[in-house]
Amino acid sequence: MTTTTSDQTIIEHTRQWLEKAVIGLNLCPFAKAPYIKNRVRIVLSHAKHTDGFLEDLDRELLYLASVPAEEIETSLLIHPDLYDDFLKFNDILDFAEQAVLDNDLEGIIQIAPFHPQFQFAGTDPDDISNYTNRSPYPTLHLIREESISKAVEAIPDAAQIFERNIRVLEEMGHEGWQQLKLPQTETRSEKG
Repeated sequence: MTTTTSDQTIIEHTRQWLEKAVIGLNLCPFAKAPYIKNRVRIVLSHAKHTDGFLEDLDRELLYLASVPAEEIETSLLIHPDLYDDFLKFNDILDFAEQAVLDNDLEGIIQIAPFHPQFQFAGTDPDDISNYTNRSPYPTLHLIREESISKAVEAIPDAAQIFERNIRVLEEMGHEGWQQLKLPQTETRSEKG
């Protein structure tokens, strides 16, 4: 029998990840300001299939586009169950990018993927560099391009962020990552 994690627990796990890893390790130097100003929206999807998830994505894209950045600057759309397998999650990214185009939001909103088993092409599954995009649950981060542009202007050498993140993670290693005590999620295959 499988147990479901409550929505509040999923949101709390996501907040812990944001606070300890994304902001705490400064993996995204743009994340702290909107987070402390309560401008990060966390939304859960419980769609039963990809079509429903993409409809939830459409709704969230349109919502984010309709509210001022001073209210909500960025959204995290999480689906805790549907995409346990990273390759299946990765397969929907083309559809997610198409949703941006279909909603006339190209150049306005972009999407960044996060997943508990995230793996960059050409890396081993356990390569520490993959942890820059590892989150407690499969997550699409909807980011206003205007916010990215402002943040990039304010941060010297913004293009070096990814390389810096790899160095930070390599220095801390898997043991250091474990010491963050981030919420661990089970994959469907582990649930039985």
